[in-house]
Amino acid sequence: MINKSFQELVRFQLLPALTLVLILFIVPSTSAREPANSVILVWGDSLSASYRMEEQQGWVALLQEKLNTEGKHHWRVVNGSVSGETTAGGLARLPSMLSSTAPDIVILELGGNDGLRGLPVPTIRQNLAEMIELSQRSGAQVLLAGIQIPPNYGPRYTGPFYGQYTELAEQYGLELIPFLLVGIAENAALMQDDGIHPTSEAQPMIVENVWPALMTLMEADR
Repeated sequence: MINKSFQELVRFQLLPALTLVLILFIVPSTSAREPANSVILVWGDSLSASYRMEEQQGWVALLQEKLNTEGKHHWRVVNGSVSGETTAGGLARLPSMLSSTAPDIVILELGGNDGLRGLPVPTIRQNLAEMIELSQRSGAQVLLAGIQIPPNYGPRYTGPFYGQYTELAEQYGLELIPFLLVGIAENAALMQDDGIHPTSEAQPMIVENVWPALMTLMEADR
């Protein structure tokens, strides 16, 4: 017959182990309760940097609001855009930002300032290509935003400048927003006095221009 002290010893040794098993089965893990954050990095210039308006009025902040409204709370938008940024500046800054944010998607919206300065299209394209490759090597999908510059630069420049976005999207298999400001740039009432930057009233329209291609990437990421 097993003595009482031995029975108590077995009971006290088994109790913690049984409790741990029950906790593992009953309490869901953090990953089961909610997915880990996925990051969208917006890498652009003044078109994405809330130029001459409050930050919360800009399309990037409105994109986060739309994601939350659509129930996509685990997607976090990081805005790395800088007014006046060129493709060379964006390329120089990108590696550290990719390292610090580990984005799942990069929305690349650069080139406009290069175009306004009349920089050579092959140089712009090479910088964009290097940013695409850096992003892809980091594990991110890239959504490329096409930009147009005013027609007074002449068709010999504006044509190749705009065409490079489609060519890059085809070369690297990217989702493309053909023109970020479609439906906006041609409406003077939606543009600021400089004729280059959209007003705060136009920002929700930019979100709608971005949304379909972004949704495609988010579905693919899932």
